[in-house]
Amino acid sequence: MKRIFLYCLILAMPKLLSAQSVSPSAGNNPIPVTFTAEQDHANMMKQLGIKSLRPGPSGDEKAPNHANYDESKANPCPQLPDVLTLKNGKKVTSPDMWWKLRRPEIVEDFEREVYGRLPKNIPSVKWEVKITDREYVGRIPVIAKQLVGHVDNSQCPSINVDINMMLVVPANVKGPVPVLMMFGRPSFPSPAQPSNEDLDKINVAFKEMMIKSNPEMKAIFDKYPAYQPITKLAGANFFAPAPDGKSAPTEQLLAAGWGYVTIDPASIQADNGAGLTRGIIGLVNKGQPRNPEDWGALRAWSWGAARGLDYLETDPLVDAKKVGIEGVSRYGKAALVTLAFEPRFAVGLIGSSGKGGAALHRRIFGEAVESLGNSGEYHWMAGNYIKYSASEARFGSKTGCDLPVDSHELIALCAPRLTFISYGIPEQGDARWLDQQGSYMSTIAAGTVFKLLGARDLGVSNDYMKEQMPPVLHGLMDGELAWRQHDGGHTDAPNFQAFIPWASKMLKYTKEPTR
Repeated sequence: MKRIFLYCLILAMPKLLSAQSVSPSAGNNPIPVTFTAEQDHANMMKQLGIKSLRPGPSGDEKAPNHANYDESKANPCPQLPDVLTLKNGKKVTSPDMWWKLRRPEIVEDFEREVYGRLPKNIPSVKWEVKITDREYVGRIPVIAKQLVGHVDNSQCPSINVDINMMLVVPANVKGPVPVLMMFGRPSFPSPAQPSNEDLDKINVAFKEMMIKSNPEMKAIFDKYPAYQPITKLAGANFFAPAPDGKSAPTEQLLAAGWGYVTIDPASIQADNGAGLTRGIIGLVNKGQPRNPEDWGALRAWSWGAARGLDYLETDPLVDAKKVGIEGVSRYGKAALVTLAFEPRFAVGLIGSSGKGGAALHRRIFGEAVESLGNSGEYHWMAGNYIKYSASEARFGSKTGCDLPVDSHELIALCAPRLTFISYGIPEQGDARWLDQQGSYMSTIAAGTVFKLLGARDLGVSNDYMKEQMPPVLHGLMDGELAWRQHDGGHTDAPNFQAFIPWASKMLKYTKEPTR
C-alpha cells in the first residue's frame, strides 16, 4: 500500500508544483509563474470559456489550408464600423464631438477587445545615461548616448526590467533636432577609437595579461614581435559619398539634420507568450498570468516607447515636439499602436504592419484574426482578442466581423498628426500575407477623421470599397495622412527617401548647420 501511495504521489507531483507556482505566496511578493506559451494560451482560453479555436491559415500558398488571396472572398462583412457615428447613432459633426465623445468610445473598445488596458499601477522609470560618445557616421559627426531606463521593481524584486535605448544626433547641426524613434536593437553606430599611442599601450598590457594567464603565449608573441592583436575598427570616412536614397535610413536621417533613437522591445517585454509573466507585464502582475483585458506586448512596447519619450523631453539636444515613431512588421504594429495611444508623438512611419496594424481585422486575406489568436502571436494582443477566433465557447463563436472596432479607427486615433503608411511589394518579399489592399482600405476609411480635424488625408474619396491602390512608387503624400508602396521587400528602408522630406516639410523643419 505504501508503494502504491508513493507511486501516485510521484505521478501527481507535476500538477502539485504547477498549482504551487500559480498560487501567490504570502505577502506582497508572490512566486512568479513559469508557463510555456502553450500553457499560458490555454490558461487564457479557460478564463474566456473557450473550448476550441479555428486554426489560422498557412502562409504557404501551396498548403491545403493556405490563406485566402481571392479578393472576391476577402470581405465577408464589408461594412466597417462608422468612425464618425457614436454608439447611440448620432453623427459626429465637429472636432469637439470627436475628442470628447467618439474618440473615447473607440479607445475603450480597442483597450477592452484588441490591445488591452494599461494598468493603473505601472511603476516609474528612472533614466541613466551610461555612455556619451562622439563618433562619425560616414563623414557626419554625431553624439551618441547609451541610455538605460530602470523600472522600479520594489513591488516585485524578482523581476527586473531595464529599457535599453540609444540616442544619436548630428553634431554639426544647431539643436534641438527632430528625432525618429525606431524599434530595434540599440548599438553605437561607430564607437570612437583610441589613438595610436593609446592602442600601443593597450596591446602591451594585453600581451602581458595573456602571457601571465598562459606562459606558452610568450613564445608565440616572441615569434611575431610586431604583431598587434588589437586593431582599430573602421572609423570616419571623410571621402564617403554624400548619403542618398540608397544609404542606410539612419545615415539619411542624420544627413537631413534629424537624430534617431533605437529602443529595444525585448528589454521591455519578451516577444512570446512564455514571457508574459516577466517583463513589464509580468512585473505589474507580480509574475502572475494576465486577465483577459490586460495589455499585450504591442501595448507594452508602446508604453516603453512613451517612457523613452519621457527621457527625450529632458534632453536639450532633442526637439521633443518633433519626435516620431517607426517600426516594421510586428514593430510596425507597435509603432501604429504607439502613435494612436500616445499623443506626444508627432509623426509615425508604419512599415508593413499587416493584421493587428494597418490591415483590416475583418478581411479574410492573408494573415487572419485566427493567426493572431493562436499561441504564437496571441501575446501581442489582449486576451479578449482570442474570442474572435473561437469556434466553440460559452458565448458561442465569434469572428473578426464581430469586433466592435477595426484598423481604420486605429489610424483615425492618430489624427491629425503625421501618419505615413508604408509597404513593399510581394515580388520582393513583402508578402501578400500582409494584405496591402486591406491596409490601403483602412487608410482610406480613416481619412474622414483627418479632414474633420482640419488635416488632409490621401486626397482621394473615402470610399474604401472602390478606391484602388495607386501604382508602386506613386505616393499619396500631400497631406498629414500619407501612403506609399515602394518596390522593395519586407522593410521600410526604400521609403525613407520619401518620408524624410515629407515629414520635414510637414513639421516645418529645415536643418541649420553650425557656422
